[in-house]
Amino acid sequence: MTAAAIQVQGIEKSYDDLRVLRGVDLDVPPGSIVALLGSNGAGKTTLVRILSTLLRADAGSATVAGFDVAAHPADVRASISLTGQFAAVDETLTGRENVVLVARLRHLPDTGRVADGLLARFGLTGAAGRRVATYSGGMRRRLDIAMSLVGDPPVVFLDEPTTGLDPQSRLEVWDSVRELSGRGTTVLLTTQQLEEAEQLADRIAILHEGRIIADGTLTELKALLPPAEVEYVEKQPTLEEVFLAVVGAGSGTSRGPR
Repeated sequence: MTAAAIQVQGIEKSYDDLRVLRGVDLDVPPGSIVALLGSNGAGKTTLVRILSTLLRADAGSATVAGFDVAAHPADVRASISLTGQFAAVDETLTGRENVVLVARLRHLPDTGRVADGLLARFGLTGAAGRRVATYSGGMRRRLDIAMSLVGDPPVVFLDEPTTGLDPQSRLEVWDSVRELSGRGTTVLLTTQQLEEAEQLADRIAILHEGRIIADGTLTELKALLPPAEVEYVEKQPTLEEVFLAVVGAGSGTSRGPR
């Protein structure tokens, strides 16, 4: 059996009296897209920060690309890329200059070739010489993801990558995420958007009040609810109905770090 690209066991994290993560268990198979679905305050970003070595857990253990995040943080950082909720690009530079800059920081040879290859992968060759200030939201996000792939990290964390994007830009980013998985990159995607999880994820884990309360394929999650019969036609439950059922449609969400 192939080892998980990301393995989380019993991770806990609190801020003073606020328990954000209460024992999270999660396995992400190599080359897959796993969506971590949850409302604001569920603990999604906190978990990603722990897995990317930006934050230490209070309890539990986690490995990324075979390296323990607490014992070998440098090896973990060399194996991952983290893309946050807002594009981290320099608007005064061109798209190509942004990618070349990251390649130089990573001490890669032939930075121009690296930049050109990544820009081509994400459909940005035609805009490579333009200042990023002229890019649309979707183009900026695609450039951000391209920059994060300098050095070919095997594991990528995407923390709510389509926040604030219009529908067309969102579709462009979705295509980019699918392209990552198609090349064998492991993707852990956090999102509040049910449609995003449906469209992209091989597996969906629902994080609620600091715990994973459901984890499976879309088909497996839909099986948690019985189909409704409408005019003699069997209606399958939507992911939205599954999500609301497992978290409790009327339950409040704790305030605090995500």
